[in-house]
Amino acid sequence: MNWAIVLAGSLNEGKLQECSKEKYEALIKIGERTMISYVIAALQESKSIERIIVVGPEQIKNTYKENDITLVPPGKDILESILNGIKQLKSNRQRGLIITSDIPLIKGYMIDEFIEECKELKGDIFYPLICKELNDLYYPGVERTYVNLKDGIYTGGNIFMLNPSIIEKSLKPAQRLIEMRKSPLRLVKYIGIKYIFKYIFHSLTLIEIENRVEELLGTKGKAILDRHPEIGIDVDKPSDLKVVREKLT
Repeated sequence: MNWAIVLAGSLNEGKLQECSKEKYEALIKIGERTMISYVIAALQESKSIERIIVVGPEQIKNTYKENDITLVPPGKDILESILNGIKQLKSNRQRGLIITSDIPLIKGYMIDEFIEECKELKGDIFYPLICKELNDLYYPGVERTYVNLKDGIYTGGNIFMLNPSIIEKSLKPAQRLIEMRKSPLRLVKYIGIKYIFKYIFHSLTLIEIENRVEELLGTKGKAILDRHPEIGIDVDKPSDLKVVREKLT
């Protein structure tokens, strides 16, 4: 059995205010449906997910009818919200997914393929990377934050698998990594000053980053090269919303 925690507590305080007056980003409409409803539908389509926990405001209850979805209030930041969701689990031994509510292009089979990739690997955190060439091929012109490494140019996905038992011990460094995820240079600086020049001259490798992140978090992690750019297309600005509305309506 795999569980999934959907993070849906972000206030609509950024650039998307230009497009919608909804208080929460998860409730912004794409056609006749809310953004989060597409993510919930993908999790329900998945053959791997049996438990869905939504961390968000009470208003989200009005966007779905299913009784098997657990709704819990968000925390003051992403990691506190994750902890609120994890507290609903009966066991902290079973790996599961954390997924944001702002990737409406995701489908159930994409979730299943990611879980399958992680299944046989040893570790506690698994994070998808999508190469720039793939993004440009299927979604030309979509702006993403890329990390330019010796191995290739990648953007991160908005879904990851983890072992919930490691969350509390990795809380503080994980919070810092999440805060810097949109600024590759700040992220590399935090990982270690010696990595900055390697990053600038494109000689920093994926395995070096994995090893350093393991040291920072005190647990084993692994990047998964994913072939579905939809996992990384999060809606956080008007141009993103325009793209997904064209695709889904």
